[in-house]
Amino acid sequence: MKRILLGFVFLSILAGTANAQIVDAKVCDILAHPKAYDGKIVRITGTVAAGFDEFVIRDTSCHQSLNDIWLEYPTGTNANGGPVATITLQLAKNSPGQPDSVSREPVTLDSGGDFKKLDSILSAPAKTQGRCLGCVRSTATATLTGRLDAVDAISLVKSGSMFTEVKGFGNLARYPARLVIQSVANVTENDIDYSKPADPGDEKIGLGLTADDVQRAAAAYGAPGEDNGVGVDFGKGNSLRPDDGAKGSDSSPDGLLLIVTMDGDRLKGSAMGEAMAHTGTHIADLRESPMGRSLFQLEGRAWGVTVMSAISSKEKSLTLPGGYVVWNSKWSDADQQKQLPGSLSGFLTQWAGLNQ
Repeated sequence: MKRILLGFVFLSILAGTANAQIVDAKVCDILAHPKAYDGKIVRITGTVAAGFDEFVIRDTSCHQSLNDIWLEYPTGTNANGGPVATITLQLAKNSPGQPDSVSREPVTLDSGGDFKKLDSILSAPAKTQGRCLGCVRSTATATLTGRLDAVDAISLVKSGSMFTEVKGFGNLARYPARLVIQSVANVTENDIDYSKPADPGDEKIGLGLTADDVQRAAAAYGAPGEDNGVGVDFGKGNSLRPDDGAKGSDSSPDGLLLIVTMDGDRLKGSAMGEAMAHTGTHIADLRESPMGRSLFQLEGRAWGVTVMSAISSKEKSLTLPGGYVVWNSKWSDADQQKQLPGSLSGFLTQWAGLNQ
């Protein structure tokens, strides 16, 4: 009996220690000082969203230029919810720079009922008229626990002709904080009303685009057989890559690898071409001016080119996640000049959580 009691006490102490290691945190607190939470197991409650190139937990009241924490599942997780298209940045084998040597504790996912509920919510496609690129039926409010990875500041450094540093997480390495999910709890579904256009934003967006930018986006992938550091994977972009944090195994003319991951199951027909116009614009912009544009500007330009691609493909309409209509073939030129900036502004600020 004494041994049993001692064993029970010992297990209770261990359980108490494990619980004490979990830090309850708010999205805004982490985004204000991300490095302070680096390597810690944190528990966060917020809005979880998966869109075209997003997989995040957000709080738009943070008043940061980016109000999201990027999300990843542990390597090898079998899940459907997540981004449709992402670009991972990685130093190439021939880069003279070296990634930060950071030892991170592995994370094991509890794939129980709450995880499955969240994954089901984030992977259910919206039912809309016309093209809706990366649109999901709902977001979720949830409590996520996992390992928080952070950098003091995002950076993409090019010295001379070669890239030497990549610091950041998620799409385009523009997120200073990432949560590798360990468990999911308290999931509530939040339906999105796609029956009418979402409210436009107030920002005045100057994209500075021309018709030539569609060709520029296509050229960013390189000619057939050209080894320019751009690779395309077809699959789910919702979990850690096996080589996360390490140099790539391939070389690149400028020392940078850009790995585009496309979910082919969610990009049918001309949607694939529109997605490639979007990601190609990102590739060209990053190589032209590595840190010269904010994420708000990068996304605004990429969506502008996506709209031009949709028009070229004779789409009847183009809607973005959250119900923001950025193109309708019934619009006149004057309507387009009026509607597009407001809809795109609303999408970037209200849905994507970005500020100029």
